[in-house]
Amino acid sequence: MALEKKMYIGGQLLAGSTNFDVVSPATDEVVGSIAWASAGDAEAALTAADAAFESWASLSITERTGWMGKLREAVIANEEHLRECIHLEMGKPWASTQEDFDSLVNSLNFYAEEISRFRPEALVDREGTHSHTLVHEPVGVVVAYIAWNFPLLNLAFKIGPAMATGCPIVIKPSFKTPLSAYALGEICHRIGLPAGAVNIICGDDTEVGDTLSASKIPALLTLIGSTNTGRHIMKMGASSIKRYSMELGGNAPALVFADADLDQAADTICAVKFGNAGQVCVTPNRVFVDATIADQFTKKVLERVNAIKVGYDRSANIDMGPVMDEAAFKRIDALVADAKSKGATVLAGGGRAQGLNAGQFYAPTVLADVTAEMASYQQEIFGPVMNISTFSDEDEVLRLANDTDAGLTAYVFTRDLARAERFSSKLRFGEIQINGVKYGIDLPHGGIKQSGIGCDCSYLALHDYLATKRVSRALAN
Repeated sequence: MALEKKMYIGGQLLAGSTNFDVVSPATDEVVGSIAWASAGDAEAALTAADAAFESWASLSITERTGWMGKLREAVIANEEHLRECIHLEMGKPWASTQEDFDSLVNSLNFYAEEISRFRPEALVDREGTHSHTLVHEPVGVVVAYIAWNFPLLNLAFKIGPAMATGCPIVIKPSFKTPLSAYALGEICHRIGLPAGAVNIICGDDTEVGDTLSASKIPALLTLIGSTNTGRHIMKMGASSIKRYSMELGGNAPALVFADADLDQAADTICAVKFGNAGQVCVTPNRVFVDATIADQFTKKVLERVNAIKVGYDRSANIDMGPVMDEAAFKRIDALVADAKSKGATVLAGGGRAQGLNAGQFYAPTVLADVTAEMASYQQEIFGPVMNISTFSDEDEVLRLANDTDAGLTAYVFTRDLARAERFSSKLRFGEIQINGVKYGIDLPHGGIKQSGIGCDCSYLALHDYLATKRVSRALAN
C-alpha cells in the first residue's frame, strides 16, 4: 500500500489542492503520495514561521532544547517508519538507511548541547569609558532546501542548528524524496511542537521554491544541492538582503601516490565512490594514480567492484541500490559513452547491472585512461562510475587536481607525512582527507570556490543561524 502524507504548516497537517506521486527508482512503481504545495502554501508556511519567530526565539535555551529532546525521542520511537520512507523513495539498501536516521538523531542531540557555547562575551574598552557585551541572537526565519541523495541526513544538518538557535524553519525537501521529510512533519505534529517552529512543504521548484526564495521574510536561505541551483536561489533571493549557507557540487580528486597503502586507498575510494550509488557530493570523481603502481591499484579496485552486490531486497545483504531516476541513469550512461568514444577503457560495468531488469540500477563502473577532454572528468558524475587517470609528476597532478571550479573535498593517499602536509596546504578544497575518510555531525563540512559558502555540521554551523549584537554602555564618571 502506498504511503499518503500531508504537508506540515503552522503546527497543522494539511492536504494540498493536488497530490503528487512518489516513484521508487528500485521498482519504477508508485510508493507514496504527498500533498503537493502551491505558491499559496509556500506563503502560508513563511507567514507561519514569521509569526512564530518572536515566541520561539524568546524561549530559553533550556526550553528549546527540551523540545529538541522531545522530538529526538519521538524520532527514535519512529525509526522503522522513517527508514522505510527512505528505503521506498530512494530504493536505498535497508542497511544504508541507518546513516540517514542516525544523522537526524545525532544532530538534534549535538546542537542541543552546542548552543550553550554561545554565551554573552565581554569586550575590553581601550579607553575604559564603556562596557561592551557581544550577544548572539537568531537571525530570523530560515528556508532550507534539502537534496534527495540523503533525505534525512541533509534535513538533519539544517533542523538541528535552526531549532537550537531559535530560528523558525521552512523545509522544502526534493520532490524526488519527500516521504521521510513529511513523516517528520507528522512527528512534529504528534508531539505538539510550537506552531510555526518547523514547517515542511514540497512543491514545484519554480512555483514553490522561487516563492520561498524571493520572499522578504527569510533571513537565511540554506541549501544542499547543485551549484546551478545555488546560483538560482541566490538570484531569486536578491529581493532583500539575506544570508546564504550552501553546500554545493563537487568534483573531488583522489591522489594515490606510489608509497600509499594500496589496500587502504582502494577500500576508501571504493566505499565513497560506490556507496549510495555514487550519489554523494564528496565522492572521488577523478582518481589520479601514480603510473608505477597503477596496475596494482586498479587490480585491487576491480576485486572490490566485482564483489559489490547491487539490488533492493530488504532481507538481503545489499551494497548498492539504484540511481535516483531514469534521467540520472541516462545521464550517467551518456557520460560513460562519451568517455569510451574519446579513448577511455571500460574495465567494469558500463550500463545496466546484470540481472536487474526493472528499476534504475546502473552497474558499478570503472573507467581507465580517462583524460581531461572527457565529460565524466569535467563534470560531477553523481553516479557509480570511477574515473582513473595516471600521473608521474607531483607538480602536474597538483595542477590537475586543482583545475576545477569545485572545491569541496580532496583525498590524498601517501605514507610520506611531508608530502601529505605539502598537498594539504596546496589543494584548493574545503576538506582534505588523508589516508581515509571521516565525517560526523561534530566535524565542519563545507566547500570553497563554486562548492558553497557557510558551513554544515560542527558548532561552526551555528554561526550561519546567529546574528551578533554589540551592547555598549557608558560608564559613570
